[in-house]
Amino acid sequence: MTNRERPLSPHLQVYRWQITMTMSILHRTTGIALALGAFGLVWWLLAVARGGDAYAAAADCLASPLGMLAAFGFSLALVYHLLNGIRHLLWDSGWGFELPEVYRSGYAVFALTVVLTALIWVFALRGGA
Repeated sequence: MTNRERPLSPHLQVYRWQITMTMSILHRTTGIALALGAFGLVWWLLAVARGGDAYAAAADCLASPLGMLAAFGFSLALVYHLLNGIRHLLWDSGWGFELPEVYRSGYAVFALTVVLTALIWVFALRGGA
């Protein structure tokens, strides 16, 4: 076989890092985190259904620092994935394709993720009141 010199495809080292790249990677990562977190949610639901000691063990596990960190990460991933999914739905309807709008909506998703996740946790830790 002859070895023809062909141009190489550009790699990440060629491109300047952009918010769109970050958001795409995070959207995929949060999707994976949500799929894994669903197993934890099913485990908790099964413990609720069994009641008694099973629920007490699950509640203790979720109340531990590691359990709280996992729940916080799950809620952060859920809010980000939801908001970025809405952003994609808006793109599917033809809105927001201009570059300034892409950046503006990206920063809005980041900001709203932080604000909504913080509100969820403040509300949850205050006992719903």
